[in-house]
Amino acid sequence: MPKLLSLLACLACAEAAPMPAIDDGAPVDVELVLAVDISQSMDEGEFALQRAGYVEALRHPDFINAVRSGQSGRVALAYFEWAGVVRDDGVIAWQVVDGADSANAFADKIAGRPFRSFRGTSISGALGFAAALLEKNGFSAPRRVIDISGDGPNNAGLPVAVTRDAALAKGMIINGLPILISPSPSVSRLDRYYADCVTGGPGSFVLPIYAASEFSTAIRRKLIQEVSGIDDAGTIRVDAEAPTDCLLGERLRRRFSDPYFPELDR
Repeated sequence: MPKLLSLLACLACAEAAPMPAIDDGAPVDVELVLAVDISQSMDEGEFALQRAGYVEALRHPDFINAVRSGQSGRVALAYFEWAGVVRDDGVIAWQVVDGADSANAFADKIAGRPFRSFRGTSISGALGFAAALLEKNGFSAPRRVIDISGDGPNNAGLPVAVTRDAALAKGMIINGLPILISPSPSVSRLDRYYADCVTGGPGSFVLPIYAASEFSTAIRRKLIQEVSGIDDAGTIRVDAEAPTDCLLGERLRRRFSDPYFPELDR
């Protein structure tokens, strides 16, 4: 079974090849992958707010203090953007963050990226790609975390629960940032979908964003919680309610999108 789960996770990785870290051998407190949705269901304004939220959070003194307060005072970060697939030019390779200078340097790389989007929402592909980044980075940390944002359910690639379960079987933690600023009437509870179908692992959580004004604060809270490991009472625990239909996005795709856009990832 472990070999099968590893194979399925690998198949979910789309076009990009995970980049190894340049590691100096020193320990880090957490290995954290930021997986950011750039699907076309998000408008340019939401893109800009999301990008600014990550940049501001990484530069914020509270985040830097959280990093430095850990046992090692260092974390390893990687970042990539995803839609129906993950592309090589959407990846920012691993970097150690241990203070303001390195945090600002990583934020600068995110801020300098061009805005672009693609069709499709392959959460499963993003999780598979993130898991491969964590497996091949050369670091050693007590926690390995995938931080994934998105504004819709999985509708491309493998079923999301398959790659979620494969990552959890390797001891990884998955946290979610569902974006509900302009929710689809067909997906009324994306926060529950993320809680039941996407996230998992010890201490995992979901932190929904309901308004544009919440982006910066929510992303900062999420990053601080992830690097510190301290629970936040404002987040949703992953076992809060009854299960959700984890194939909702695939059903909606067959009904509304396939007749018009048979290749969602292009």
